[in-house]
Amino acid sequence: MVPLTSLSFFILLASPLINGQYDVDSSGYELQTPPLTTDWTQKVGTNPWTEYPRPQQVRDKWQSLNGIWRYQKANSSEDIDNVPQNVDDKWGRAVMIPSCIESGLSGLQVDPKDNEFSWFQTKFDVPSDWKDQSLLINFGAVDYEATVFINGKNATTHKGGYTRFDAEISSLVQYGQENEITVFVHDPTDSEEHIIPVGKQTNSPSHIFYTPCTGIWQSVFIEPVPETYIRRIDLSGDMDGVGTINVHTSDSSEQSVKLSISDSEGTAYETNGNTESSFNFTLPNVKLWSPDSPTLYNVTVSMGDDTLTTYMGFRSIGKGEVDGVIRPLLNGEFIFAFGTLDQGYWPDGLYTPPSYEALRFDLNYLKELGFNMVRKHIKVETDLFYKACDDLGLLVIQDMPSTTARKEFPPDQDQQAQYVNELRELVNLHKSFPSIFTWIIYNEGWGQPEDGPEIKHAPMVKDLDPTRLVDAASGWHDHGAGDYSDNHHYPDPQCGMPNANDPSGPYDPARIGLQGEFGGLGYNVSIDQRVYSTIAAINETYEIDETLEKWNSRSRDLLIMLQSQITNYACSGAVWTQTVDVEGEINGLMTYDRRMERTDREIWKETISDIYSAASGRGAGSGSGGNATKTSSNDSGSSTNTTEAQSNVATSGLSTNESRQNSSSRSVRDQITFNMIPLVGLGGILVNL
Repeated sequence: MVPLTSLSFFILLASPLINGQYDVDSSGYELQTPPLTTDWTQKVGTNPWTEYPRPQQVRDKWQSLNGIWRYQKANSSEDIDNVPQNVDDKWGRAVMIPSCIESGLSGLQVDPKDNEFSWFQTKFDVPSDWKDQSLLINFGAVDYEATVFINGKNATTHKGGYTRFDAEISSLVQYGQENEITVFVHDPTDSEEHIIPVGKQTNSPSHIFYTPCTGIWQSVFIEPVPETYIRRIDLSGDMDGVGTINVHTSDSSEQSVKLSISDSEGTAYETNGNTESSFNFTLPNVKLWSPDSPTLYNVTVSMGDDTLTTYMGFRSIGKGEVDGVIRPLLNGEFIFAFGTLDQGYWPDGLYTPPSYEALRFDLNYLKELGFNMVRKHIKVETDLFYKACDDLGLLVIQDMPSTTARKEFPPDQDQQAQYVNELRELVNLHKSFPSIFTWIIYNEGWGQPEDGPEIKHAPMVKDLDPTRLVDAASGWHDHGAGDYSDNHHYPDPQCGMPNANDPSGPYDPARIGLQGEFGGLGYNVSIDQRVYSTIAAINETYEIDETLEKWNSRSRDLLIMLQSQITNYACSGAVWTQTVDVEGEINGLMTYDRRMERTDREIWKETISDIYSAASGRGAGSGSGGNATKTSSNDSGSSTNTTEAQSNVATSGLSTNESRQNSSSRSVRDQITFNMIPLVGLGGILVNL
């Protein structure tokens, strides 16, 4: 077995030789000057994102197709009937993949108003020794509708700009020879006819709405697989050491599957089950995942000739009553989740971060300040983002990207059905990441029909993923569904208050009180920000402070106000707006280029610590929550916590999947009524190898 530290290194760094993309020197690719650069802009080069793109389904053999492709503007949907074939580097323009074509890193920086229809093309070789296997081509994300052609033949079509998809192409390629990929993309960002999930994208950026992203904005790669292969793994573990796995196959057939789990010392445990149905297993003396101690375990899943490596964390998320107040629970304890609103935008790459190093920079910064959560705001990131949160111990509140916020363009019945399909896809493809804490269905009523469809959607999401909380309506237009009573108010919070003002309105004591957004204090530290025309809307900023000292002082005032609401009301979590500036918004903890932070770290660290202390006074666990370490009921030894994830591992032993431990073994305070949906499935035995 591969220790976790080595596995992480393999996932993030071991990229195979790229074969088939256009020669950089003759391609004509040239980095365009973005409105603002970052410290990573010039480091991207022409071989971007070499990390393995799918950390929860890792196969040994794969080939990245990232690099220099060709781009050509298309004129209409009818152009799809005339697929470009056998083109060379004289066709169209050079484009970096992955990228948004409106970004400087793409090499194009296309006008946002001229991006609805596009062609993308490249060439690639398939190794001859892959010939006797099936072949998958994988796309991390393409915004919005992508039709993929291999050697001129239609391989697949996918709708949805935020989730990964693949196609089996072995019958369409020539092994040991050059092949051609052509992708037709339709991206109707501001279309009145096509109401699609867009998040904050718009062709006319202004204030809180930003430059759109069109095209192949996440990694592309190919990999050989057996004829029947593992398509998806649903994997979770709870605070009692009970894991649940469902292995989905490419043809939905029932197959035998072997599961191996190892700790960082290589100690392995095995169990067996069948695909296409959930089965349970129990790991002895499990170390739990939490922000304080983000313990992860290596997992190997084998089915026939297909073997994948992945990982898992053991933790339980739920809600329960603590001293008469409904609270979010992590590992049986009230946790106060506190983080930032994170838009996931970059001045050089827009939706696509310039590198994995850049992506982790933001998350490391938040963790260093003392935040234990990040709200990924109406955008979905590359899987490597969630892997980083798993590693660092950052809870994630994950939004479903909304359709347009323009009330005059509500989605019709078919468009709402497509929205729900994409919501299902979001949950199913991300529910195995331990860090994801809560799903958000609608934000501030954007694209939300007035009849309150979230009343149906919230139970649907719970059925898809019973291990998470659901925030059905963040901000307002709340019809009482889901687990949260979510307030948005600027700049001051109104968290868990019975007298909170509209539009969010009073706190609902039957649910968890969350301050879904507050803060948003602005300070224009740099004239460079004026390169964005959206800065003309600067007067729409909630509050602009004259000096950095005043900005930090006012921030502390608002955080102290939040602390008071934790002490005196039913406040159970909060989201500060926001991580960084974005285009016309100047209210980030850092500037858009990440070169200057506004935060006085001493003030912020102290005040954030005081917030956790206030929550502890109302029954919460330790500062950033989740300090519990689960040991077996007959273990007389004491357990020691550590913040180093790789040192928290299971010890050897033999365990059968008996019935759940009684409540006394859950280390839940007597005053908590635990409200966790039990996992179901077949029993399994983990044998210590």
